Amino acid sequence: MKIIISGASGLIGKPLVARLRKNNHEVIQLVRRAAKSGESQWDPATGVIDASVIDGADAVIHLSGAGIGDKRWTTKYKQELLDSRTKSTSLLALTIAKCAKKPSVFLSGSAIGIYGPRGDEQLNENSSHGESFLAEICKQWEAAAQPSVSAGVRTVYLRTGIVLTPLGGALKKQLPLFKFGLGGKFGNGKQWQSWISLDDELSAIEHLLTSNLSGAVNLTAPNPVTSAEFTKSLARVLKRPAILPIPKFGPKLLLGGELADALLFTGQRVMPVELQKSGFAFQHSTLDVALRSLLNK
Repeated sequence: MKIIISGASGLIGKPLVARLRKNNHEVIQLVRRAAKSGESQWDPATGVIDASVIDGADAVIHLSGAGIGDKRWTTKYKQELLDSRTKSTSLLALTIAKCAKKPSVFLSGSAIGIYGPRGDEQLNENSSHGESFLAEICKQWEAAAQPSVSAGVRTVYLRTGIVLTPLGGALKKQLPLFKFGLGGKFGNGKQWQSWISLDDELSAIEHLLTSNLSGAVNLTAPNPVTSAEFTKSLARVLKRPAILPIPKFGPKLLLGGELADALLFTGQRVMPVELQKSGFAFQHSTLDVALRSLLNK
């Protein structure tokens, strides 16, 4: 397949490009800098894209967007988080819709944050959307792909959970503390964490290239855990103690209250119903198995 990928230098995008090329797919990366071999330059902020690269491609995978936890949520950065997602998605969707030979599938990034903080409620792809800032971002993010849907292209919203890899993201930040026996649950530890190993995330995206699924698909493992359970599992795998809870004031002081609540002290209990119905088999369905594999324990 000829596959176009945005966000190809990111936590998910970089290993995905390597996997797809290893599996003999032709991959063209969309980049904002001057393009090299196997790349095409674009600029979502100004609407610049080479439509001829999309025309005739078999698939488009859209993973770009400013990092949710990279900076404090100032008014300016909140707008950047929204614009980086909606403008890029809209540009790709409109370009796809105008192609003479349209891609067969558009896999567009999203996140389980669309459900908002929901306590113990078990959520699936048909669950209602939340009202939080992250939920609103995700709603507009998915809505921006509508031109692709209207053009008859199979469009999938990749509602990704917490991606586990020691190479980046939440797990990389937690490992040093846990290795020194300083890790702990966040707050009361009752908030749910819907996670997925990086390997399963990549496999699921590759699976969705050729499946018949469309619309929202939750990319999370089938066994979400609470923060307390995550803490116990990681400590057990690393053979380190994890006794003291992390109080709210520290992360809130460091990240700001709204960001800390969104990332650490609230959560969603999300199930990958559509993915499992489509026949996808998880390599890491439980947290202990995932962490032992990821950390070679």
